[in-house]
Amino acid sequence: MVETVEHLKLIQGVINRMAQVSFILKGWTVTIAVGGLGFAVSNSNSWLGLLILFPTLVFWGLDAYYLRQERLFRCLYKKVCLDSDSAKIPSFSMDTAICESDVGSWFKTLWRPTLRWFYIALVAIVLAISIVV
Repeated sequence: MVETVEHLKLIQGVINRMAQVSFILKGWTVTIAVGGLGFAVSNSNSWLGLLILFPTLVFWGLDAYYLRQERLFRCLYKKVCLDSDSAKIPSFSMDTAICESDVGSWFKTLWRPTLRWFYIALVAIVLAISIVV
């Protein structure tokens, strides 16, 4: 029982770190987009504005990766809770391979509402400002 509680604490720590990384990525995305767009507007160069799309899309993909990892560890957390009496999951195992079928692919994670609306809105703003400049 004590092993299970400690195992769950370990998994919860990973989940918290994944969520924090996702939050930081969103902050960096907005910072880079606003800074780049400000520079593009001050120089009246629409190509610089369009160049901001690249890091925005890269951060979107990276954010989807970390969200998927977080979801995998949430699934592992649930399985450890449910299977605490059986020997299916080894003690202190952090292998999320048993959750692969329960969590969508990286591509499906790209389109989760938490990511989709944030990044589509940002891409639309970048495109609109690039067209206007």
